[in-house]
Amino acid sequence: MTENRPTVQDTDEQPPAAGGAPAGTDQELPAGDAPVPGPALDPLEEEGEVAADYLEELLDTADLDGDIDIEVRDGRTYLSVVAEGNDDDALSALVGEDGEVLEALQELVRLSVLAATGRRSRLVLDVGGHRARRADSLRELALEAVQKARETGASVHLDPLSAYERKIVHDVVAEHGLISESEGEGESRHIVVTAEPAR
Repeated sequence: MTENRPTVQDTDEQPPAAGGAPAGTDQELPAGDAPVPGPALDPLEEEGEVAADYLEELLDTADLDGDIDIEVRDGRTYLSVVAEGNDDDALSALVGEDGEVLEALQELVRLSVLAATGRRSRLVLDVGGHRARRADSLRELALEAVQKARETGASVHLDPLSAYERKIVHDVVAEHGLISESEGEGESRHIVVTAEPAR
């Protein structure tokens, strides 16, 4: 995928001085040569562009072919890497077993955004449709927990999930009128679905 995007300054560079000359120089730019500022990007769009640049470099380094889609919705940036020719198996190395490599890669992409913009990111990265398939299975899991809680009247404890995955389950449980709460700390944090109806 080839796109022309604005480049991002290295974080070690100093910003231009007030007079318009780059920091560390004694010269001022002539008035007629002052740079014309481009349209300012929305912060979420900017983090999408930074993240996409990082991913493109990574794909090139790993000699993998893929297209990168950027979408901003619900106050978050979503990036999807899709294999050319829809051969998602070609990107399986970026997903790993149970998505472990994908989670690590997402953290690296978030760090690249932090380094370039100075802002923490909550962007979500998907590779080869793994997260989309995982979201579908989590919705099924949540529905099963709702049904079991209703039938038995007992609380249903689910396996530990990431914060993003817990939100998917919480939303489904709420849609069906029951209560779900997160319990535990760190990697043990999990959801408990109770039969008590939501108020």
